[in-house]
Amino acid sequence: MSEQTISNKKLTIRVGRDSLSFTTTDIANREQPIVYQPYIVKSGVSMAANLREAFKTTDILSSGIRRVRVLIDGPVLLVPVEQFLEAEEGLLFRHAFPSDSQLTVGHNVMPTLNAVAVFGINKDLLMVVNDRFDDVQLIYAASPVWNYLHQRSFTGHRNKLYAYFFDKRVGIFSFHKNRFKFCNVFDASQGHDALYFMLYVWKQLNLQPEHDEMHLVGDIPEKEWLLEELRLYLQNAYIINPSAEFNRAPATQIAGMPFDLMTLFTKGR
Repeated sequence: MSEQTISNKKLTIRVGRDSLSFTTTDIANREQPIVYQPYIVKSGVSMAANLREAFKTTDILSSGIRRVRVLIDGPVLLVPVEQFLEAEEGLLFRHAFPSDSQLTVGHNVMPTLNAVAVFGINKDLLMVVNDRFDDVQLIYAASPVWNYLHQRSFTGHRNKLYAYFFDKRVGIFSFHKNRFKFCNVFDASQGHDALYFMLYVWKQLNLQPEHDEMHLVGDIPEKEWLLEELRLYLQNAYIINPSAEFNRAPATQIAGMPFDLMTLFTKGR
């Protein structure tokens, strides 16, 4: 690969609570133009230490790519655009998450949602990234999903509640016009927990079981059971199939790739 080609390439590192993966593109491979490599995280070792070890053992990290975008899954605070001041983002974040005081704070502006995602990244992890790359972009992992499903929410005339399953959690959110109506994340490694949280939020938002819609996507636990249980209470509960949703885009054909990565590579941020 020429230096010019390498300089134009960008690596995507996704950092989950207990997961790590690396993704880039290979335009020369028409059958699979996206290269995705999950990394087996060692428990009891910091994510920064895992990333340092990955640089020694993972082919995709030894290709000389100098540009990276890092998808961060972690605590997040949503702030209305009109109330956001960059100088105060650290104060806001640490007030909301006092136990995460050792994190470096970053933000993404989401203009279509009139919101700013303020999030934290481990300082040691960020240091490892900055030491290895010249051009670093931080993205909150759920933001591509939020932006895409917000656009999708305008189809039809029914209110929609979304549940995105990832890293043994579920993010539940809904939109009203160009804003979040609700957004929160719950631990939900089992279908029973997820069912409770989804129905609780549904009731809290006063959604109508005979009219409004619930859409599930991602790494859904006990998928068939959960859908069957939801349909005991709601007439319109569906599972989003990424391959059909994105017209069999290359990212959707990669086993194990999180939906936020699929969305990022298919629809962008």
